[in-house]
Amino acid sequence: MSDILQQGPIAKLPTKHGVFDITIFRDKNLLDHAVLSMGDLKDGEPVLCRIHSECLTGDALGSLRCDCGFQLDAALAKIAKVGRGALLYMRQEGRGIGLFNKIRAYRLQDEGLDTVEANLRLGFPSDGRHYDICADIMRQCGFTKVILMTNNPAKIDDLKRHGIEVIAREALEYGRNPYNENYLNTKESKMGHLLHHQD
Repeated sequence: MSDILQQGPIAKLPTKHGVFDITIFRDKNLLDHAVLSMGDLKDGEPVLCRIHSECLTGDALGSLRCDCGFQLDAALAKIAKVGRGALLYMRQEGRGIGLFNKIRAYRLQDEGLDTVEANLRLGFPSDGRHYDICADIMRQCGFTKVILMTNNPAKIDDLKRHGIEVIAREALEYGRNPYNENYLNTKESKMGHLLHHQD
């Protein structure tokens, strides 16, 4: 059975990149996820798509400890440029450990651990996110073929296991800086992220 309990309201969302449709989905844990979309997603053609995990510090507060805010901005800009696509904004803060524990992990990183070691020290997996709910949302939005904007091959593998056809991957490398250099290097060396320092 789908984890989606309810497809909620749809409204227009004007942004600096253009006017998106925003659709809310509520899961069985009563978490609200958002889809920002443009164009016809139900025509059978592959959809330019980004799965973006919520990151309060990066997305809203402009933190330089990660690349999340930069990726969010770039993904919306790319969708707006082609006039068609979808960004799934998922409530999976801190790679699934939540904001409280994410800041605990930050504290451990301040003391010298890397992002993977910090999660493991707290008793969590290096990445606790799941993408089955994303596949459900995509199907409810009317598409099962995507061009996925990601540097994380685990997203691709997980989506494929849940019936989504990933036609191609589009790299999304933005925002490397002295504060997140070690973080990005750790994602590349320990988590298999595909980074080529293109930004």
